[in-house]
Amino acid sequence: MSERPQKRSLTLKGHRTSVSLEDTFWAEFQRIAAARGQSVNDLAAEVDAARGLSSGLASAIRIFVLEEIKAGR
Repeated sequence: MSERPQKRSLTLKGHRTSVSLEDTFWAEFQRIAAARGQSVNDLAAEVDAARGLSSGLASAIRIFVLEEIKAGR
């Protein structure tokens, strides 16, 4: 796995965007989405809606993944 962030394409509310995430965070984000029965795009839209304007989407996804791991989910 690469430790350098890689561009990942997402569609949020019908708009294409991209985030730069390391393979480890992306794989865990995909696992969480699958465990919830959601698509990656739907979960990213939830994270995006909850993040506010204080952080970028990639940072918000990293924090979300970390919080899910800490919660044991």
